Amino acid sequence: MASANEQFPLSYKGHPLCRKDNLIYYGSMNDPYIIMMQILATKKVDDLDVATKVSVQLQSTNPELKGRERITKKSEKDSLYSAIDIGSIWLERALNGK
Repeated sequence: MASANEQFPLSYKGHPLCRKDNLIYYGSMNDPYIIMMQILATKKVDDLDVATKVSVQLQSTNPELKGRERITKKSEKDSLYSAIDIGSIWLERALNGK
C-alpha cells in the first residue's frame, strides 16, 4: 500500500493538499473534516497570478449530509496564506474535538 506522502506529495502541517483549478482541498477524506479553499479573485504580480480573495470552508466529510449541511465554518480572506493559516487552525481544532 502506498504511503500518504506517495499519494499526496504536497502537504502542509501533516495534512495533504490537493488542487483542482481554483479549488484547494486541505485534509484527508478519511478524517471527519476537511478544509475547502476557493480562489475567487487574483491579480498579476510579475508573471504570477496571486490570490486576492479566497473563500475558506471547514466541511464535514460525513456522506449522509447534503451540500450546505456539511459546512461547519466559513470565511473570506485576502490572501492564500491567510486562508490556509485559518484553515489549518480550524482543521486541527475540529479533528481534536475542540
